[in-house]
Amino acid sequence: MLTVTRTTFLALVALALLVVPPSDRARAQSAVGTCGDPSAPYAEVQIDTFPRIDLQLARTPAEHEQGLMNVQFLPPNSGMLFIYTAQADESYWMYHTLIPLSIAWIDHDGTIVDIQDMPVLSDPSDYQEASRNIYSPAAPYWYALEVNRGWFVQNGVGVGQQMIFCLGSA
Repeated sequence: MLTVTRTTFLALVALALLVVPPSDRARAQSAVGTCGDPSAPYAEVQIDTFPRIDLQLARTPAEHEQGLMNVQFLPPNSGMLFIYTAQADESYWMYHTLIPLSIAWIDHDGTIVDIQDMPVLSDPSDYQEASRNIYSPAAPYWYALEVNRGWFVQNGVGVGQQMIFCLGSA
C-alpha cells in the first residue's frame, strides 16, 4: 500500500494542473474566435458529448439590454451569447423575460466561471420584483450565455469546463 502525505498529494495535484498538453493550451488560447458559417453562429462545450448551442448574438450595449426580453419561445439547444469588449462583472435580471433561463458566465479563454438558473418572475413586467431578483456572477467574465433553464445540467456542463465559440465573420 502506498502512503502519500497531504503535502505530497497537494504537490502532485498542483503539478497535474500545471501540465497541460500543448494541443489543449493552443485550444484554450483560441477558444473564442471566428469559424464556420457566419449565418449560423454556435457554441460547443469541449466535453465528451460536445453539446452544441445555436446562438443569437448580443454584441452592443443596446443588444445586451434587450437580451431575451419578450421572447416567448427559445428552441432547444439554442441561446443568446452576450459578447463584451472588456472584462465585465454586470449582473443579470429577468425583467420582461417570459421564459425560464440558465446563464453561464464565461472567461476570455472560454472557461465557464459560474452557472445560475433564473426562473420567470411572477410578474415579468414588475420592475420592483425584477430589481429584487438579481443574478450576479461569481467572477468577472467576457461572455454570458443564456439558454433554456436546465440545459447545462441536462448536458453535463459545469463550472470549469471549456467552450469554443464559432461566431462566423459577423
